[in-house]
Amino acid sequence: MKLSKNFSLKELTASQTAVRKGIDNNPNEDQIDALQKLCENVLQPIRDHYATPVTVSSGFRSIVLCEAIGSSSTSQHAKGQAADFEIFGVSNQELAHYIDKNLDYDQLILEYWNPEEKNSGWIHCSFKNKEDNRKQFLRAYRDPETRKTKYETYSYRVHAKPKPASEWTPDDINNLYCEKGV
Repeated sequence: MKLSKNFSLKELTASQTAVRKGIDNNPNEDQIDALQKLCENVLQPIRDHYATPVTVSSGFRSIVLCEAIGSSSTSQHAKGQAADFEIFGVSNQELAHYIDKNLDYDQLILEYWNPEEKNSGWIHCSFKNKEDNRKQFLRAYRDPETRKTKYETYSYRVHAKPKPASEWTPDDINNLYCEKGV
């Protein structure tokens, strides 16, 4: 079943863990509708903009699968509203900035991105509906002391890699004065 031009239900429900553990990872009708909205409003526009495949590492997860991997049963993945993905060869920070500035979304998380490694981490993005989307942009990282995942509001000023003033664009200048979530 096609969810959009370049995304299928099979792709958004694939899980090696589900196969290995014999877990049913088939969404119901409401969850399929949510996956279709996610594809139409987030994943397909990204695919169209970059004109290259978007690799989805995790889309829909049944509640049983969420619990099996240590995730929450209330995760947006379990509702069909979220996907984790990346585009090989594109910095995940660049991808997150594109999503934030150009697409409607509920929650966008730049997960485990390291400025020293262009392709580190991945993107988590969710979509509810145009009326209820929060446009919440976060960064996930591992606390060096507790080794637990922590989340913070993403700040362009703090997290964007600085470049010489001679290379600044109008967006760069605007981002110096505009911090997300403040």
